[in-house]
Amino acid sequence: MHSTALAAAAAEPTGFTGWVVSVMETLGGPGAGLIIALENVFPPIPSELILPLAGFAASRGDMNIVSAVLWTTIGSIAGALVLYWLGASLGRDRMRRIAARLPLVKVADVDRTEAWFAKHGVKAVFLGRMIPLFRSFISLPAGVEKMALPTFVLFTALGSLIWNTLFVVAGYLLGENWYLVEEYAGIASKIVVGAVVVALIYFVVARLRRDRREQDAADDITDELPRISPDEIPTQQLPRIR
Repeated sequence: MHSTALAAAAAEPTGFTGWVVSVMETLGGPGAGLIIALENVFPPIPSELILPLAGFAASRGDMNIVSAVLWTTIGSIAGALVLYWLGASLGRDRMRRIAARLPLVKVADVDRTEAWFAKHGVKAVFLGRMIPLFRSFISLPAGVEKMALPTFVLFTALGSLIWNTLFVVAGYLLGENWYLVEEYAGIASKIVVGAVVVALIYFVVARLRRDRREQDAADDITDELPRISPDEIPTQQLPRIR
């Protein structure tokens, strides 16, 4: 009996997780939605931690599990809309000006991204809601490209509903062992972050090599041009003014 009590105490959320649970205890489903909305705007707050806690709170009777899924999905949409409007206020022209000032980034990169998003935007928004790190950031290009708002809301809601349901239900079923969900999800998040870092390194190296080749080609053309000394430049006598 004593060991069971110690295990339960060890599983009891503390610190930030304790604050999250206390908000859910006080506000119920709307509290879970509020925290998820903040998580969308501030990605360092991981949904992989908050959603299982919502399921854990539901398992303790602080809210209904359906309410937990519903409110967290509403929160996901609200947070995504903030970033969508931020991207819309930024706009294409400003994005191009920013890209022109960034090292190793060219305006052509922005053009290619726009073309890709115009073709795959709906799938990107839907699937992006289920990928760590990209869950929040996918809303920015949607706003920049001014994706139709009903379309954006619909596919944000669908993707968020799937993601939220999986994690909330897992937390609900695990109860005091809710933290196991976050542990395994954390591994997936690290894999995604690692893949992003590798992709960035590849982009930087490839861009530096291409710029070097272009510079070498320009130098070769310059070397092949005939050199004319100032003495060889023909002079034309100006007409006399009468």
